[in-house]
Amino acid sequence: MIRFIVRHQNKLMALLLLFITIFAIRLYPHPPLSESLSFSKRYYDDSDQLIRMTLANDDRYRLWTPLEDISPDIVNGLLLHEDQWFYYHIGVNPFSLMRAFGATYLTGGNRQGASTITMQLARMHWRLNTRTIGGKLHQIARAIQLELMYSKHDILEAYLNYAPFGRNIESVGAASFIYFNKPPAQVNLPEALTLVVLPQSPTYRVDRKTGFAGKALVKARNQLFDRWQEKYHVDSHIAALFSQKLVLRQPEQVPFVAPHFVNQIIHQKNDQTQEVKTTLDSNLQKIIHRQVNAFIERNRLKGINNASVILVDTQTMKVKALIGSANYFDNSIQGQVNGTLAKRSPGSTLKPFIYALGIDQGVLHPRTILKDVATDFGSYTPENFDRNFRGPISATDALIHSRNIPAVWVASKLNNPTFYQFLVNAHIQKLADEAHYGLSLVLGGGEVSQQELVGLYAMLANEGRWQPLQFTESETLPEPEKLLSPQAAFMTIDMLKQNTRPQDVLSKMQKNVVPVAWKTGTSWGFRDAWTAGTFGHYAMVVWLGNFDGSGNNAFVGVDAATPLFFNIVDSINAYYPNLRAPYRPLPPNLRRIDICLTSGNLLTQWCKAKGKTWFIPGVSPINPDTIFRPVMVDNQTGKAVCPPYDLATSHLAVFEYWPSDLAAIFAKAGIPKKAPPSTKHCRSSQSYLGEPPKITSPLKNVVYQFRTTKQKNEQISFTANSDGDVKTLYWFVNDNFIGQTDPRKAINWIPTQSGTFKILVLDDLGRSDSRSVKIELFD
Repeated sequence: MIRFIVRHQNKLMALLLLFITIFAIRLYPHPPLSESLSFSKRYYDDSDQLIRMTLANDDRYRLWTPLEDISPDIVNGLLLHEDQWFYYHIGVNPFSLMRAFGATYLTGGNRQGASTITMQLARMHWRLNTRTIGGKLHQIARAIQLELMYSKHDILEAYLNYAPFGRNIESVGAASFIYFNKPPAQVNLPEALTLVVLPQSPTYRVDRKTGFAGKALVKARNQLFDRWQEKYHVDSHIAALFSQKLVLRQPEQVPFVAPHFVNQIIHQKNDQTQEVKTTLDSNLQKIIHRQVNAFIERNRLKGINNASVILVDTQTMKVKALIGSANYFDNSIQGQVNGTLAKRSPGSTLKPFIYALGIDQGVLHPRTILKDVATDFGSYTPENFDRNFRGPISATDALIHSRNIPAVWVASKLNNPTFYQFLVNAHIQKLADEAHYGLSLVLGGGEVSQQELVGLYAMLANEGRWQPLQFTESETLPEPEKLLSPQAAFMTIDMLKQNTRPQDVLSKMQKNVVPVAWKTGTSWGFRDAWTAGTFGHYAMVVWLGNFDGSGNNAFVGVDAATPLFFNIVDSINAYYPNLRAPYRPLPPNLRRIDICLTSGNLLTQWCKAKGKTWFIPGVSPINPDTIFRPVMVDNQTGKAVCPPYDLATSHLAVFEYWPSDLAAIFAKAGIPKKAPPSTKHCRSSQSYLGEPPKITSPLKNVVYQFRTTKQKNEQISFTANSDGDVKTLYWFVNDNFIGQTDPRKAINWIPTQSGTFKILVLDDLGRSDSRSVKIELFD
């Protein structure tokens, strides 16, 4: 043995060096065989249904599938059909090469192939021309290179992911998904053998309309099956499948759902993930798509040709449906434009947020009476859509009837934040400077997108907390940003729910109509018609218009967008009859109080229209009603009489005291208000109202001291004595209403800071008493 080694040491050393070189080549890091390829992506809805498969960068359908995720029937069929000696050669089968060379060049017969799987991979990977002897030799050298650099596993895996399968389909993964609508791990034997024979003749004829395979493809598959049965046992029920029609779904039949939605994800996500699970609900998408198509068809004669809709689950901020245009493939309406991203004038759809800010900043409550009269705001003089004025109007009615003057007045009172600052905080993009808009921003002077707008309405439903929209399941939502208080959000939603919806056949047929909080909008020049709102656990925005900005008198929010909005709401409600809004408890520090509806202020016994409103103690503005006032008048003349009174010749009458501008509106409308009689001739005021209330607690000239550590347990009780005809006492601290009580009951107040506070009590007849109290908080 030693002599043999000594005698052949050079040869053995050379052999050892060869093996070391081979191992070094194999162990040296090589780029993966997938590196030079680009791949398709599959997009799934929230139920794991395929909604889109995109093309790779070279306009081919291609998916990389690990060998472990490919059916063994495909692998075994491939080896049987293509390269039975795959695991035993070094990339080249010399016997097959000699046979093919003799048949092709020596005997003059038909050309025969002798390429191994490795050689075919080399040709595809390096894009070689193998029709010449030189090209074939290059292919052989590359095949040996592949064998040296990669394992048999990697080579077989790469071949199945490079191979052509007809049309513009490459890779067994893409072919399996397109032709059979299933991953390659789930194909049955007939489907597996079909995929095996396709790469050798990817142009086998398949009827593109029906998907039926031609005779040549069926024959090639069945011939391979005959060979398969010689090597593998086949159950009879599997064999029977080969007698059935072979149908291959064509690329044109691959799902192409929600194209605008998927395109937006494509532009936003640039990662290499081949599978993307989206938030889309395909069923909701179909429901909305059908309603949009039907609505456009019915209203085409009015010039209504385009619409866009977005639906968001407010609980998760997931986009469940998105219609970017009425028809993605219609160039006449620029159908491939995603209308939900377009910046448009929102009309009055932003008004709810003006009122919500007004509630938060103590400007109003839902039943505050606002003036809808001609008003100058500096150099800005807005008009209403109908060019008329309604005089005194509650904040709720002003909102749902889209009155411009009250909205501008509320916006003029906002500070920290202003309405502009609120929109910036709500991530509305590409706004000009605040000075550019002035108060016109209130009436749609700025531009927002549907996606931004639906985010605002979802924020209302989420108790004033804003979060971005979510398009894929992999996204992580950031912490919510508080833009409004829960109380203001709740009251604004409640105001919008009082907007009477149009009735139609479908809504009348439904027993349980889901409550909807909604608002319309119409932009200047009739360019955009909007309806936005919330229902159940969804927020939705509907837009009608033209992408080129051209106007149409039919583009009025309530007449155009609202019918489509409620068609969608009713259709969703019909499909999901148990649709309900998520339970949300009543926000803390929110109360329901009695008011005089005529003035929006605290109820007195003189008020003729009584109602209730939501109210935030210490925030919402409120005062005793001063519209209805009693006056003692003479029975004969009807003029005010001076005290002392003779009840035999005079009586008590109640009159309405309106500001002059509102009185003028009543007169113009043909309902003039009777002027109250003058009491200027009386030396003393009429004192028939009896005694005012007297505060008994807190005490006079007392300093109240509290420990901050026990502040929640230390409070001051407010009490007062009042006349026997008093039914309600109203309590204020520094002009902020904190609550109401019966005359014989107390109300508790917890001070939060040191200082001197004015305590005021009013009875329901408008009489009052006040005193100051000093509070000292210490550790």
